[in-house]
Amino acid sequence: MIRLAGPDDRHAVEEIVTAAYVHYVERIGKPPAPMLDDYGALIAAGAVHVLDGDDRTVAAIIVLLPKPDHLLLDNVAVRPNRQGRGLGRQMVDFAESEARRLGYPEVRLYTHVTMVENIALYTRLGFVETGRGQEAGYDRIFMTKRLDPAG
Repeated sequence: MIRLAGPDDRHAVEEIVTAAYVHYVERIGKPPAPMLDDYGALIAAGAVHVLDGDDRTVAAIIVLLPKPDHLLLDNVAVRPNRQGRGLGRQMVDFAESEARRLGYPEVRLYTHVTMVENIALYTRLGFVETGRGQEAGYDRIFMTKRLDPAG
């Protein structure tokens, strides 16, 4: 079940993000941006949703930030021992549903150029690259998925 994260989820959210991104530190040369985010503030702002596993522990998280003309999928992370089960895809599907519900025509995201696994996943899910550049000290690829309003 995907639900809005509450203050009691903060530790689990931070734990999942760290576990999901820590292996990129060596590749990028510094912690990926999601490892530096203030999840207490993001949770308080209503930007974080979590997916509870069958054992009632948080299995995956997603950070969605409404922008004037799109929904930004700022971060999606799956607990490493739950990866490979379609949970990331389920969270991206949720982002698309939220974008439609909020009246947005597209979901946008970015990822680091060295995160080739993520780029391949997002491409398989229908996202297209719209640009590359440096932002916040990271070399990023920007991607967009236009949504069919009907779903």
